[in-house]
Amino acid sequence: MTALSALISTRLTHLPRRLALEWPGGQAGPDPAEVRIRLPDRKSLNWLARGRVGTIADAYVRGEVQIDGSLSDVMMLAGALAGNPVQSGASETWPRWFGAWRSLWRHDRRRDAEQVQFHYDVCDDFFALWLDPARVYSCAYFRDQSMTLAEAQQAKLEHVCRKLRLEPGQRFLDIGAGWGGLLLWAAEHHGVEATGITLSRNQHLHVNRLIDERGLRGRVEMRLLDYRDLPDDEPFDRIASIGMFEHVGRAQLGAYFAKLARLLQPGGLVMNHGITSGGLRNDQLGGGIGDFVDRHIFPGGELVHVSEAASSLAQGGLELLDAENLRPHYARTLWAWSEALEREHQRARELVGEAALRAYRLYLAGSAMGFERGWLSLYQMLATRPDGDIEHGSMRGAQSAYPFNRDYMAG
Repeated sequence: MTALSALISTRLTHLPRRLALEWPGGQAGPDPAEVRIRLPDRKSLNWLARGRVGTIADAYVRGEVQIDGSLSDVMMLAGALAGNPVQSGASETWPRWFGAWRSLWRHDRRRDAEQVQFHYDVCDDFFALWLDPARVYSCAYFRDQSMTLAEAQQAKLEHVCRKLRLEPGQRFLDIGAGWGGLLLWAAEHHGVEATGITLSRNQHLHVNRLIDERGLRGRVEMRLLDYRDLPDDEPFDRIASIGMFEHVGRAQLGAYFAKLARLLQPGGLVMNHGITSGGLRNDQLGGGIGDFVDRHIFPGGELVHVSEAASSLAQGGLELLDAENLRPHYARTLWAWSEALEREHQRARELVGEAALRAYRLYLAGSAMGFERGWLSLYQMLATRPDGDIEHGSMRGAQSAYPFNRDYMAG
């Protein structure tokens, strides 16, 4: 037995699900097995031996590898093969100084627009197959475990609005407004004057159509604009950035939060809701999974630990008031999306083609696995721009609209 064969045999023995492998002229593993992978050649066994899960996924998207089995079982195997990046820090592929330079290079206005459009402008009808009816493309909030995905997404929108203490007449900004879920909810349920921005042409057209259909023109505006190009001279009372700061880039985070501070009225509130890494040193997922996501799903996406996000927020001139970890909520959200896509896989194939469907199947289920295992996390960070007034209203020392307790956040 060769060293490679011995290693593969050991790998197959210690997996949480039975895995059978096939390649031209050979096979390994039990029969029957929950998962079966057909490889293009014997050399590709090295991918498994080295835990290069992202390489296998990339070959699957290209049609060179076939994977049979439920996505739940596939992800149990993928997690075991890739190893835990939070404990090992193995996903650090670049020296720190080079990573900072690379982050700056990848995030100018042109590249950011191209990267956002690469993902969000795939096909609106495709996203509608597996998102909720409002197309809220971010972590839901399962306040009650019996909630459907649509109900949990509405609960998330209201959770954000309550944290921001939205009131009629306030000027509200939604950065990276997506398909308009929060923007329209805030206007219709809380009476704010709402402005949304996006770099996605499809989302821009979709939300403007909804604004006209709902008779909100004049109260709600959706603009095709980079957040860096918003003028600072008319600050907003409240700001939300939901699922957007992952696109900013580590090297730009200080400038990003400083821009939010300039866009916010003194004493106002800002909500930053975004994905963070589970560990202090794993900039992306291990086993080549991060490279797979960067290539096929979110080019230019960069994750930092919540401690680094909080540090950058403070450097930008904002005061952190409250942080809530919604990691398990996102695991459940992603499994709901994954299951919906599986139910609609034939229609999805017609809309975007086989390669894109395969990429999204692995991305949604793989991300769910990452949140389940704590490799990824999701934080809502509520902050303020202190106004310097130690007698803000009736609350001495507040310097903002934030009260002295969290009771007002309760549903």
